Amino acid sequence: MNADDFGLTPGVNRGILELHRAGVLTSATLMARAEATDEAIELARSAPTLGVGCHVVLVDGEPVLEPAKLSTLAPAREGRFRSTLGAFLRDLLTGRIAEDEIEAEARAQIAYLQARGMTLTHVDTHKHTHMFLSVLRPLLRAARERGIFAVRNPFEPAWSVRATPDAALLRRVQVRMLRGLQARFRHIVEEEGFATTSGALGVLATGTLDSATLPALLENLPNGTWELVTHPGYYDDALARVRTRLRESRETELRALEHLRERPEIKLISYGELRRRVQLRT
Repeated sequence: MNADDFGLTPGVNRGILELHRAGVLTSATLMARAEATDEAIELARSAPTLGVGCHVVLVDGEPVLEPAKLSTLAPAREGRFRSTLGAFLRDLLTGRIAEDEIEAEARAQIAYLQARGMTLTHVDTHKHTHMFLSVLRPLLRAARERGIFAVRNPFEPAWSVRATPDAALLRRVQVRMLRGLQARFRHIVEEEGFATTSGALGVLATGTLDSATLPALLENLPNGTWELVTHPGYYDDALARVRTRLRESRETELRALEHLRERPEIKLISYGELRRRVQLRT
């Protein structure tokens, strides 16, 4: 199980560490430039069994590199990324964002965390932007250069979509349509020698993952290695200031995830262990 947004706020950090100490959360992906990144790094140092990856942010956040070096990726006057995923995808898919800037910024975010003492197990992206090939390729190049060889498979299988009845119709349509990119994604990841999972669970349930939805996902779990993508945390003043739809839902999710302790038949691993297994097979 992986928790996104490590470093976003103190309340998110607290929820992630509580779940890890309860034995149900094995991994978290850390934001390089968030309000509580420094605190998250200290907490990660106190929990060496928590796998930590880099949650590469290319939209709705601040870059590590100087904005002058990111004229297409961070074109706003204040030097921030585009504020919405829609604006990012519009410009990405029409060729208005340079891949070399994506690669440089991803490399900088990874290197920043490594310089702070983090041994990173894998990479993923905020809002799953790496499901698009013009982000995936530069992301993998940056990760490889920094010694990372595992990446999230952000595609949710059809059976998981069927087990998530409370998700909004528009989001269901989006998840189904985007699954068409999966075959090419897997081909590139395998060709580049990166480890990944059989798929991602909980992407559709983001914002609605509760004590009813989680059992439905787990009871339908087939053989394979699956990532449960989660966004736990506590709603605090810092989160109230963040531009996000995930506020009260984070505490609902946190309480639901505690029930993983009741499923001992599910073996929980981190991306570090996933990478080692792939290396042993090859």
